[in-house]
Amino acid sequence: MKKRDYYEVLGVSRESDDSEIKKAYRQLAMKHHPDRNPGNKDAEERFKEAAEAYAVLADREKRARYDRYGFAGVGSSVGEPFGGFDPDVFSGFEDILGNLFGFSVGDLFGGQGGRARGSGARRGADLRYDLELELIEAAHGIEKEIHVPRTEACEDCKGTGSRGGARVACRPCGGRGQVVRQQGFFTLSQTCGACRGTGEVVKDPCPACRGEGRRRTTRHIKVRVPPGVETGVRLRMTGEGEGGSRGGRPGDLYVALSVREHPDFRRDGPHLFTAAALTITQAVLGSEIEVAALEGTARLSIPPGTQSGSTFTLRGRGLPALDGGPRGDLHVTVAIRVPTRMSRKQRELFESLREIEDAADAPPRDLFNRVKDIFS
Repeated sequence: MKKRDYYEVLGVSRESDDSEIKKAYRQLAMKHHPDRNPGNKDAEERFKEAAEAYAVLADREKRARYDRYGFAGVGSSVGEPFGGFDPDVFSGFEDILGNLFGFSVGDLFGGQGGRARGSGARRGADLRYDLELELIEAAHGIEKEIHVPRTEACEDCKGTGSRGGARVACRPCGGRGQVVRQQGFFTLSQTCGACRGTGEVVKDPCPACRGEGRRRTTRHIKVRVPPGVETGVRLRMTGEGEGGSRGGRPGDLYVALSVREHPDFRRDGPHLFTAAALTITQAVLGSEIEVAALEGTARLSIPPGTQSGSTFTLRGRGLPALDGGPRGDLHVTVAIRVPTRMSRKQRELFESLREIEDAADAPPRDLFNRVKDIFS
């Protein structure tokens, strides 16, 4: 099958958010799943194609590379045969099925009565951590240590929940993972509450975790924030979410970034905007002033005759671009500061200047005579 654009595969636009992409993938995965289309090679190919597209577009970093460079930006690993995808694709599919119907991927790929007996492994939940940064930290990048409360696999029982690792068939469901009840003409089947659908129970519960296989703890994690981030960017840390149960792999941690407003700057992407005040003489005669910049201050040349509200640009004095593009600029808007208090000498000078301006602005004498002749 010819490789198609990933957005086209999922039927979404390039502006679609994560929820829209996940929804589109869910619909395609359910429609083309091999268990729903036995022997249908075309459906199987569509299922693989959708999973491949989702593996890229559901990952912020891979999606950014794909948007910029196309298939070349996501490497040769994308497009491997079924079974060679990033496990995140299948864990995401498992989450979708679990939310809709209460069963896992194991239900579809074998086991008695559709249940993969004895597996019971479940991926841990994803976590979110909100991290606030100063503008200077966002500009230069920084490494932060964060403290994340989460559950982890019990070290004593290696996440099995059993002291010796032994598990036995669940009696209420007979090891099937499901309990079947007859109501009139109908046969109802539901997940066994005793074993939670695994078909097995712990024989000798671990005393450290009381048979749960997980324990509550606080994890100290170092987060590397790249230069140029802005509010709304999310960093994904694979495997740093909640621990899985019954030996399942952990979820992921998403660090949501927000950048505090700075008193001296307004930000627009990689560009910064600030203001500076000029004295009347600086505006009239020209000058060189210092203005606020990320690295402290910057020198700005003011030409003679500068008007209040004029904007000057210092190239490359903004923030680095997150996508690797050119560094932003610093835009400085100037305003003329009129003194409210003056010394006697200053007032005398301004009064002398006013007399000069009045004389320069006075109309010529012969103009008065011509106007007088018109109205006489």
